[in-house]
Amino acid sequence: MKPLSSTGFALLGAGLIAISYGLARFAFGLFVPPIRDELGLTPTTIGIIGALPLISFILATLIAPLTTHYLGARNAAVLSGAFGLGGLTLISQATSALSLGAGVFACGICTGLMMPALTAAMQAQVKRSLHGRVSSVMNAGTSIGVIIAVPTVLFLTGAWRFTYLSFAVLAGIGVVAAWLFLPSVSRITPADAAPPPPISELPWSRLVRLTLFAFVMGFVSSAYWIFAPDLVVTLGGLSSRATGWLWLAVGIAGLGGAVVADLADRNNPPITHALMLMMLSASLALLAASPDQSLLAAFSALIFGLAYMSLTGLYLMTGIRLLPGRLSVGPVLPFMAVSLGQATGSPVVGLLVNAYDYADAFAMFSALGILVAILSPFYPGYIAQTDDDEAEEDTGLQAAYDYQLQDEDGEPLESPTDDEDSPEPKQ
Repeated sequence: MKPLSSTGFALLGAGLIAISYGLARFAFGLFVPPIRDELGLTPTTIGIIGALPLISFILATLIAPLTTHYLGARNAAVLSGAFGLGGLTLISQATSALSLGAGVFACGICTGLMMPALTAAMQAQVKRSLHGRVSSVMNAGTSIGVIIAVPTVLFLTGAWRFTYLSFAVLAGIGVVAAWLFLPSVSRITPADAAPPPPISELPWSRLVRLTLFAFVMGFVSSAYWIFAPDLVVTLGGLSSRATGWLWLAVGIAGLGGAVVADLADRNNPPITHALMLMMLSASLALLAASPDQSLLAAFSALIFGLAYMSLTGLYLMTGIRLLPGRLSVGPVLPFMAVSLGQATGSPVVGLLVNAYDYADAFAMFSALGILVAILSPFYPGYIAQTDDDEAEEDTGLQAAYDYQLQDEDGEPLESPTDDEDSPEPKQ
């Protein structure tokens, strides 16, 4: 079968990310109100279940590089899709907290394996000069998946089992597409590429600061992802159907996140980080203050979606820049920190809701986010690779990918021809 073009690969990747991130992971919060009512779950139980896919995401991410190396990009993506198919099916048939938890845990494994598999496939099949553009399109898949989930809430109120079964069908289609169109080989490293710097020479101070900021952002954002729909239903008295507009706003605003993150890398990452984290925290406070006002609630979702996707994009670029030559680790490290923060924050929110109420719990998390945003001057900006006159050309997501392969002088490795850059993958 003829390999996909760069555009085709980007669209396929965005579709697979939409399924594994948007539907298998982030759509869960949208269905918390009807699931909670039907299964009789408490906020504490919901918080624990909400943490399970994040824990499994971390575990899957840890083994993803080895999985991709030994199985190849295609088989790793198929394995990811199979976990998504099984997890979504389990959720659709859940009769207790245990079976629901098993389903969301499997979905977390799907999420953790998919992006490393697609990144490995991109390294093998797409020209290096297009990696930034293709990666941006694939990352937009998260927002697309969140948007896809919205009509099911708007037009199938209460039919969460049928909705998740529909998601499982889409996951099955994704498995077939991954098997047919992704290359079997993984990343191909040119022989003249310099080896990555030794571990002892890594910028550990910057990596620690990146990890801490990403952890706190994940911790604060967990309140919105898991409990925002339940807040407007329980505290604001809105219908479960109305919560769909929240996720629609999150998805639409999230599409602009890649642009903001790219501009941040070209200007001042610490200042952008402070602004976005402040906006994310404000979205929690606004929702808690006006849960019965549907327009204000939707506006808070717009702010949250833009801020969250911008921050994850910024963390992605910073991780890639700080770990040149280690593409299997650079993007993974901050995402693992975000997920660990979400896994920690989800049960904490549930406990606070039980002890106090939704408004107080969201206010506490918002205050924490604002406090950390004030510390953003300590956020690690990119390490300049060139003189100031050339700095603008060496910023942005594509520049971050360019420096993944360097020559002996520390400059981006040039590829004489596209054929050498992107060898035809085995099918």
